[in-house]
Amino acid sequence: MNILVINGSPKGERSNTLRLTNAFLEGVRNSQKGCLPTIERLHIAQMDINPCLGCFSCWKTTPGQCCIHDDMRTVLEKLLWADLTIWSFPLYYFSLPGKLKTVIDRQLPLLLPFMESHAEGGGHPARYDMNGKKTVLISTCGFYTAKSNYDSVTAQFDRICGKGNYTTLFCGEGELFRVPELSNRTDEYLTVVQQAGQEYASGGIEAETNAKLQELLFPRDVFERMADASWGITQTGEKEDASLTFTKQMAALYNPEAYRGTDIILDMDYTDIRKRYRIILGKAESRVVEQFREKPTTVIHTPFSVWQSIAAGEIEGSAALMKHLYSVEGDFDLMLKWDEYFGQHKNADITKDKPTPNGKTDMRYVLIPWIVFWIAANINAFWGSMISIFVCCLLPLLFYKNKKTVYDVISGALVSIFSILLLINLPAVIVTPLSYFAFGIMWSLSACLKIPLSAEYSMNEYGGESALQNPMFIKTNRILTAAWGILYLITPVWTYFIMRTGAGSYIGIINSILPAIMGIFTVWFQKWYPRKIARESHK
Repeated sequence: MNILVINGSPKGERSNTLRLTNAFLEGVRNSQKGCLPTIERLHIAQMDINPCLGCFSCWKTTPGQCCIHDDMRTVLEKLLWADLTIWSFPLYYFSLPGKLKTVIDRQLPLLLPFMESHAEGGGHPARYDMNGKKTVLISTCGFYTAKSNYDSVTAQFDRICGKGNYTTLFCGEGELFRVPELSNRTDEYLTVVQQAGQEYASGGIEAETNAKLQELLFPRDVFERMADASWGITQTGEKEDASLTFTKQMAALYNPEAYRGTDIILDMDYTDIRKRYRIILGKAESRVVEQFREKPTTVIHTPFSVWQSIAAGEIEGSAALMKHLYSVEGDFDLMLKWDEYFGQHKNADITKDKPTPNGKTDMRYVLIPWIVFWIAANINAFWGSMISIFVCCLLPLLFYKNKKTVYDVISGALVSIFSILLLINLPAVIVTPLSYFAFGIMWSLSACLKIPLSAEYSMNEYGGESALQNPMFIKTNRILTAAWGILYLITPVWTYFIMRTGAGSYIGIINSILPAIMGIFTVWFQKWYPRKIARESHK
């Protein structure tokens, strides 16, 4: 397959639209097995192409040859060579960029001068056999949506190619593709574009993929606030400081659904440039102010360059905090829930009510078998063991709506084994302490793994699986997991001696007291430790 890319953007290789085109081409290449397509690119902005003179020499004097000797001859040759032509361009004033329109005007040599009737009006027959050639239009625009903004473009190509004889991929909010801070969302969209290219080359873009292409990158209000702030000027036309523009764009990402009933006052203190701005996170929106007196909820003391790097994804925020590159003063809860407040959310109308594909983990599934065993089996060895085995068999049935972890499986297996040991009359005074020891080993070993046990479950409260990339979150949970492991490694000692007394049948209840206290400590430590790191950074 011969593919011609006509890049009509004056920005050339820096074109936002070209990023979509490249993703589409990557998809086309991925669909080809064995024989890869031959791709030629023409950057119109860099070519010598003059306006049409309207002299009709290409019709009557030198048929098929233009009297203007410039680079348009190359364009015409490539158009005849290509099996697929991709027109890649930004929307300029609801139409094509000027020089690209010149390219279209200069295609007159490809037509014969004779009149041809069409249902839509008059036309001219093709000079060359164009059957089997395909056309794709890929374009971005600066509006929040592409809908209704491409009417003049499609009207023109309806006449050039015929209605339904070409494919369009039009994307609103196109300027966002040049913003590194938004790469998570834009890269996600480019993945869909790549999928569209693969499907197109295999027969056609599927309806589901096409629906994803129509999704807004960001909700309209979020995009328009970011777009307005990006100009870096005030309503009166005065130039803003770059740090203020950056702060306004960050504030525009605020998600009001994270509002908890009280306004949050966040101060951004850019220590290297001595600028400080206030972001007020309210019920319906956020706003940035430059003059203020009220005491803030939270202050982030950071070099402007560091926060730019964090926003651009060049360095992870919690990793930067642990390296003392910035510090936090005041309420740290905002930092713990940062992704909820400033996450790169999609269009709310599209994403609401969509279930999480893999569900969430639930620590109850790892704890319930052990708790049932420790209480029930020590009250009555036979029936308690039978109940424990029944619970272990029942829990997997609940995984259809929750994500299963390896610790859920291990717990079910170990509790079943210890229950069977009691059923074959092994002494409870031996089996029960061993079960606590096994539980402690599971926690202790996981503290040495990349993802400690407690992190597998507590991540649900801190942004889901993205929390697993947060070094502060992992370190906090590694300490907690190790603490729980130590607790259950020493629990067998007093369990063994208590079970040799008259209180042995109540050992499960007795041993529930310390874990309850430990649970309270865990909740406290998960918030205290990150605050400690933040305070140390501030000092």
